[in-house]
Amino acid sequence: MGLLTFSINVTLDGCVDHQEGIADDETHAYFTRLMDEVGAMLWGRVTYEMMESYWPAVARGDVEAPPAIREWAVKLEAKPKYVASSTRKDFPWTNSHHIAGDLRAGVQKLKDATPAGVLLGSGKLATELDRLNLIDEYKFLVHPMIAGHGPTLYQSGLTTTRRLELLSAEPLRNGAVAMHYRRAANNAVNGSRR
Repeated sequence: MGLLTFSINVTLDGCVDHQEGIADDETHAYFTRLMDEVGAMLWGRVTYEMMESYWPAVARGDVEAPPAIREWAVKLEAKPKYVASSTRKDFPWTNSHHIAGDLRAGVQKLKDATPAGVLLGSGKLATELDRLNLIDEYKFLVHPMIAGHGPTLYQSGLTTTRRLELLSAEPLRNGAVAMHYRRAANNAVNGSRR
């Protein structure tokens, strides 16, 4: 069984708006490495549609892009992409697959079938999957900025506080810090919500 790793860009004040953060070659190289390490990507419908609206055109060469961004797009095109959605059924982007029905069963089946692991990149879906105790690790790229707006990480909340164990913290030249955590053995802190 592969691990389910939630990875996302986040500002110091918790903003996960895709337009916030440092979008440079170093950031793209970081996410390309993460994608290379796993067997599949997992998104919710909104993230899938955002990605589908831009990256296939970059991969085809229809949009001018620096080499690091083009490399990401080409690798993303080839990578299996799974989408959890109850409202959309058709996912025509290359190597896209629908997770329908029971979310817990569908994602567990994906984890079981993907020994190299699955990279989750959707904030709202992460909240749902964390509520189901399906996320194993977290790789946050923390950007040195305060956005002052949302959406924020886990904005709709969890029933208990998650305790994490730090595996590594790697500062990037651009000032961002790549944080790698896994769920601690005791996931809840005093069983309370904070």
